[in-house]
Amino acid sequence: MKAMNDQGKEVTEFCNKYWLMLDEKEAQRMYGGKEARTEEMKWRQWADDWLVHLISPNVYRTPGEALASFDYIVREGKFGAMEGAMAKYLGAAAMYLISKRLKSRHHLRDDVREDLYEAANKWVAAVGKDRPFMGGQEPNLADLAVYGVLRVMEGLEAFDDLMQHTRIQPWYLRVEKAIAEAPQ
Repeated sequence: MKAMNDQGKEVTEFCNKYWLMLDEKEAQRMYGGKEARTEEMKWRQWADDWLVHLISPNVYRTPGEALASFDYIVREGKFGAMEGAMAKYLGAAAMYLISKRLKSRHHLRDDVREDLYEAANKWVAAVGKDRPFMGGQEPNLADLAVYGVLRVMEGLEAFDDLMQHTRIQPWYLRVEKAIAEAPQ
């Protein structure tokens, strides 16, 4: 379906991309009720429409953070010495500038960390204190979507700040453990 986004640009939307095609019996087993299924869809969409847009402006927030991020990318990647240096310095400079455009495009605050912290605490509040995961006793697709978005920051200053300044770390570690213990 064609639609207009917030900037007036025509985009293609897939109406049911968050809806799992399950028969009634399987849906009841997985979700227990329509409310849980709707909640999962809402938060998966939130991860795609909001949370993911907070990553680049936070990871490349300052020239130093951008350089550290690309140092990590080069160190973990398979780059030669010359390729690595080019990727690190040119990539960091480019992403620092791009992150400023993204900050403006997504109407983020001057200190983009505030938006990241607010999003993390909003997620934790939605999960609540009475269940370990959005999915209840096990992670659901919303848990995995949010975890996946945050996981890309691991090893970087933005991730460390997020864990230190929000209430998300216990949930994050539970998801990490559940994934590690899941049958292969």
